[in-house]
Amino acid sequence: MCRNIKPLFNFDPPATDQEIRDAALQFVRNLSGTTKPSRRNEAAFEHAIVSIAACARELLDSLETSHPPHNREEVAAKARSRNLTRFA
Repeated sequence: MCRNIKPLFNFDPPATDQEIRDAALQFVRNLSGTTKPSRRNEAAFEHAIVSIAACARELLDSLETSHPPHNREEVAAKARSRNLTRFA
């Protein structure tokens, strides 16, 4: 799976459409093996991004949990701390 795709469920505030589109873009890039499609394949590439983003939004909207939402700032701070330790 793509390393750049981050979990988007159960955050406060909820994932934005742009975050979901960015995750879909990373997924399509990984599947296709290219970061930028040829002009001939641009329409298929864009269609895949839109379709996957719509499915991801539907999934996130339908999931339920009893766990309280994560705070985005706290999660980001923990990730930065792990990266400092890992790459120091």
